[in-house]
Amino acid sequence: MACLALPAQADTIASRMAEAELVNGQLAVDTRFGIKLPPSLTEALAQGVTLTFRLEFELTRPRMAAYYLNLRDLFDPHAAIAYKIAYQTLTNRYRVTIGGLSSYYGTLAEALAMVGAIRGWRVLEPGQLAGLGPDEVAGKVRLQLDIAELPKPFQLNALGASDWSLSSGWVGLGIRREPS
Repeated sequence: MACLALPAQADTIASRMAEAELVNGQLAVDTRFGIKLPPSLTEALAQGVTLTFRLEFELTRPRMAAYYLNLRDLFDPHAAIAYKIAYQTLTNRYRVTIGGLSSYYGTLAEALAMVGAIRGWRVLEPGQLAGLGPDEVAGKVRLQLDIAELPKPFQLNALGASDWSLSSGWVGLGIRREPS
């Protein structure tokens, strides 16, 4: 009799929604991710380490526009947003910061639900995709823990530890046309 081993649930980032809408020749991206932190990251967060996650967008079609953007940006993503999550010990709350705006949450689960969640993010210059239909445009997004933003001692720990390498991998966007 053979025994089947079930794989362990990995600590990961999973895409729950990745869509974009063509608005005035520009893409407006909507995303939501599910994040499950490993115990080592949860402990680091509780000890006051701020975790930075990067949401990145990359255009893949039309090919000439994507090629031009890759050369111009030297193969970096075409747009990125940083989400910072920190634990406030005095208030026993979690702070999620996007740019200069911060929001506070009572639980880690609530805070993690906001990391990578965005609606209507304009990722390209206005008119850059003018005249194109949803079937002529493609892009992808990814959310990952930015190890370079960790304090130096944690960066060294993260280099050899797989549980500190969180990433959703690239996820294709579903493109829809702006409602008339």
